[in-house]
Amino acid sequence: MDVGARLKRVRQRFGLSQRELAKRAGVTNATVSLIEQNRVSPSISSLKKLLEGFPMSLAEFFIFEQDSIVPSYIFPAGEQPNLGNAALQMHLVGSGFQDRHIGLLREQYQPGADTGSEMLQHEGQECGVLVSGHMELTIAGQVHHLQAGDGYYFPSNLPHRFRNIGAGAAEVISANTPSSF
Repeated sequence: MDVGARLKRVRQRFGLSQRELAKRAGVTNATVSLIEQNRVSPSISSLKKLLEGFPMSLAEFFIFEQDSIVPSYIFPAGEQPNLGNAALQMHLVGSGFQDRHIGLLREQYQPGADTGSEMLQHEGQECGVLVSGHMELTIAGQVHHLQAGDGYYFPSNLPHRFRNIGAGAAEVISANTPSSF
């Protein structure tokens, strides 16, 4: 998916200049420009910050302008939009579901991939299970090492960050409520 082109389309649909979006999101005009030109790939936290300028969730961003379809209750792997990038894939289950209260993700972290240098914080709760690999989860300054089968559950307003510390890919199934994606 061309994140830069999609951001430009959304920005133009909302009738905003790059400067106005940058001001609303608290970033520089150059940042918006570089992302739209695909010269910089935004982290998930950076993209969420930009989308708050509309306001729009990550899920809404990735399904923006898709044709209306008949409601479905099954979401095949190939039809789950990737909210991340190649190093950190975050496939959203149920992206087109109306009035979704739970964010369910199938996350795949390549070696060394993380959720960004900034700690994440948002309302609600999140939980998950590490399906494979080795992950480092930092919550409120405490570092935890997870291995396959380990789970987590915490209030999302605590600063947190995920990082793959293993030599191979890691897979996490996670959920958060209210949905922040």
